[in-house]
Amino acid sequence: MHLLPYWRLSGFYFFYFAFVGAFAPYWSLYLQSLSFNALQIGVLMSLLLVTRIFSPAVWGWLADHTGKRVRVVQVAAVSGFLSFCGFFWGESFAWIFFVMLLMSFFWSASLPLMEAITLSHLGDYTDKYGRIRSWGSVGFVVAVIGIGYLLESVEIGWLLWIVLVLKLGIVIFSYQIPEKEIINYATGLHSVRQICMRPAVMAFLLSSFLMLFAHGAYYTFFSIYLVEHGYDKGFVGLLWAAGVACEIAIFFIMPWLMRHFSLKHILIFSFACAILRFLMIGQGVEWPIIIILAQILHAATYGAHHIAAMMAIHQFFQGRHQAKGQAIYTGIAYGLGGALGSVFSGYTWDWLGADVTFFISAVAASIGLILIAWKMKSFNN
Repeated sequence: MHLLPYWRLSGFYFFYFAFVGAFAPYWSLYLQSLSFNALQIGVLMSLLLVTRIFSPAVWGWLADHTGKRVRVVQVAAVSGFLSFCGFFWGESFAWIFFVMLLMSFFWSASLPLMEAITLSHLGDYTDKYGRIRSWGSVGFVVAVIGIGYLLESVEIGWLLWIVLVLKLGIVIFSYQIPEKEIINYATGLHSVRQICMRPAVMAFLLSSFLMLFAHGAYYTFFSIYLVEHGYDKGFVGLLWAAGVACEIAIFFIMPWLMRHFSLKHILIFSFACAILRFLMIGQGVEWPIIIILAQILHAATYGAHHIAAMMAIHQFFQGRHQAKGQAIYTGIAYGLGGALGSVFSGYTWDWLGADVTFFISAVAASIGLILIAWKMKSFNN
């Protein structure tokens, strides 16, 4: 463990998720300043999810094929930085679409590979993963709060320069991370298709799809939902920050949880919390205390689920398949699950209402819980 590049790995996560904290909440405001309509903004922002369906698989295959995962991350980081510079050269819809598609393709490559690299460096100490990953959540909080206050006093155009600096930070830290030799476990002799066809793996991937599908309404409409019910925007911002703060806390206690509970039990608990959380949001919006408690459950529905999922992927896809395994998980869960959840909730929100939409999210989480309990074997990290 004394050879672990802790701060170099943590620094990459910090800048990667600081970029997310700057881009996800505020980029739509920049697009709005360019006089794009709601449909155009929706199409442009969806590119971040759409590219996560196929991009990680392309980069994961390249990394596992060459055995140089860090080099691939560096290429993606530099390419993402250079492609982002394209935003300074034009403001037409067609140009912004092209640049966002290109940038998203490179951006989507980094995180699945970094997860595989980090877990390889941790070796037998994968229970320490949460401490490293928590710096990503810190970066998100610092960016989302700091930039929010900054944009109160400067023009929205400054967001371009802020994000460019964060992209540069990703590039710098990508060149600080040492490569880690890939250990060819016996399971690495099986093809990716053979691994994915195992009942436990299929159940896990489908349940992950359902978890991110269930979160689609939350990530897309939660703020709008609260404001429409009379909540102050400042309070809404604090609710988001509170959720991430609870996420950071769970990252630090996950080593203790993984020593006392199997990954299967942690995943079941996270799905149970997701069911409760979405029912609380959908039915209890009139009571602030219920919404606060629902945000606290973000520690389980995202934090605990994410770390348990990373450990499961690390065990299912070993050796030369690690990067491809991370790419498959990202594409299915965050790509397909996140994108379809957002689109589907957009239809049901106007057609059936917010309470029914969040009830559907709870149903999706229920099916995910059943799949994990029924098909996934119980193993410890």
